[in-house]
Amino acid sequence: MNEVVSQLIALQKIDLQLDAIDTIIKQKQDALDQQAALLAQRESDIDDLHEQISTLEQERRTLDLELNEELAHVKSRQSKMMQVQTGREQTALLKEIEDGKQGIKEKEEKMVAIMEEMESFTAQIARQQELIKGETKNLLTETAITKEDIEAIINNKKEHDSTRKKQAGAMELRLFNKYSLLRERRKGVAVVNVLEGVCQGCFMSIPPQQYNILLRGDRHLDCPVCQRIIYHLPMDEQE
Repeated sequence: MNEVVSQLIALQKIDLQLDAIDTIIKQKQDALDQQAALLAQRESDIDDLHEQISTLEQERRTLDLELNEELAHVKSRQSKMMQVQTGREQTALLKEIEDGKQGIKEKEEKMVAIMEEMESFTAQIARQQELIKGETKNLLTETAITKEDIEAIINNKKEHDSTRKKQAGAMELRLFNKYSLLRERRKGVAVVNVLEGVCQGCFMSIPPQQYNILLRGDRHLDCPVCQRIIYHLPMDEQE
């Protein structure tokens, strides 16, 4: 195989290994970030529940004041019943007392519903706080483990970086720059094999004359479709 092609293949192999290492690091960090985000969301949910409880408590206090006023009003109307002289006045007072009692009943029922809702929110807060306690402990443990894993991965990556530096340094600068640009534009894959006349990068057929040149194995070319650097290596010679 052409020496230049061998260099390109070797460099890309190292780069793909480095890409895989970076992906693993990102996945591990993303997993921690997701756990941290979940904890933050739980804290936010608790804050929302506290706000709802505060709003309900204010509503309960307002109802309590209104209820006391209603009770006082009904008591006042009941006392006045002893002083009325006519049936019309008595009927009016009875109607007023009945309406007052109905209002008192509705307010009492509403206050009970508010108290029950507040108790439900308080229970939800307790459950969320318990979950936060356990998840925080797990996150601390996972963070320590992940930190060690990432440090080990980074140390391994340093060895690959050193190998890559040597490999890249042995290449012609113009070719290296071309390779780097293609990797950036073609999702990390700049050099591909051609099998049975088909580019393994874009899976499009290349012109027969170009394929015949590749079959000789003494040079590399560019795919006319995806512009990747192409070469030919038979299936039985691939690693």
